[in-house]
Amino acid sequence: MAVALEPTLLEILACPAPDHGALRAGGGTAQDEYLTCTSCGRGYPVRDGIPVLLVDEAVGGPEDPGSTGER
Repeated sequence: MAVALEPTLLEILACPAPDHGALRAGGGTAQDEYLTCTSCGRGYPVRDGIPVLLVDEAVGGPEDPGSTGER
């Protein structure tokens, strides 16, 4: 299942972490969808079509020692 957001909305969204890169759609499983930061690699879940842009809800990224930064 792909993230279905308006392209203009996706253009203005940014990662809320201090390095705040652009977000791109991708990653996730059939149950979870993510927007991935192009700078730090954090994946932010999209639940019921709503991006959850909270660093505490993100997966991966520089603080996650098991993460490669890719989603």
